[in-house]
Amino acid sequence: MRLFRLSAALAVTTAVTTMLAAPAIAQDADTVVATVNDTPITLGQMIAMKQGLHDQAAANLPDQALWDLMLDQLIRTTAVAQLGESGMTARDKARLELERRAYLASAALEKVAGVEIGDADITAAYQSMFGEAAPMTQYSAAHILVETEAEAQDIRRQLADGADFGQLARERSQDPASGANDGELGWFSADQMVAPFAEAVKSLQKDQISDPVQSDFGWHVIRLDDTRLAEAPKLDQIRPQLVAQLRREKVDAEVQRIVSEAAVDRTEGLTPSLINNTEFLDVK
Repeated sequence: MRLFRLSAALAVTTAVTTMLAAPAIAQDADTVVATVNDTPITLGQMIAMKQGLHDQAAANLPDQALWDLMLDQLIRTTAVAQLGESGMTARDKARLELERRAYLASAALEKVAGVEIGDADITAAYQSMFGEAAPMTQYSAAHILVETEAEAQDIRRQLADGADFGQLARERSQDPASGANDGELGWFSADQMVAPFAEAVKSLQKDQISDPVQSDFGWHVIRLDDTRLAEAPKLDQIRPQLVAQLRREKVDAEVQRIVSEAAVDRTEGLTPSLINNTEFLDVK
């Protein structure tokens, strides 16, 4: 009996040792986790799907629960996609190809945008923007915007007679954003406004109200509330904006380089109105 028990124990030990020593099954992005009518669902697709999850509740699920949830979703999507694939039209093929190109282009440019921006580049961008910039005058003003000069003249007369600027702005201004706020525009620099408006503001004294001023938006009656000198921001204050700008510039430069090096051959003789012939896309 003891010999039997010892032999059994040795057999179990040998089996466990063998399993531990056996090489693990190779797994990579192409590992098939399921098939739907011979269409594979791969481990890479599962991982990519998980990376695309924005639902925090789903992201916090245990691995097994999330695995089952995603695999079920992919099985359903794959089965329904097979039905759509069997009846694909030219429109379907065109859209799929556009989406494929857009994704690949985005993935390529993400790598460019992800390049580390050095302190030297950030400092150079800051100096280029603000290094020799003088303090800028900013204005705080309010306005009432109307369609016609006659309306603006009427408002100007009422204000001269003591009417409340904010009340008239709420009642009559056609600028919905400022009108609801007593006509106030907050702080701005002259270059942020259309030229006639900016010139009128620069000519006013504090608390002075302008005569009617015409711009492309209509007729304005403007009140200057205050002015101030705005110093250039500190580098650390705008570092994120500078980094974002430098990344955009790198991406734009890379796009220009790639396009300039591409062999582009435009087909001549096609009529631009062809883009309106949507019946082309209904062909299978």
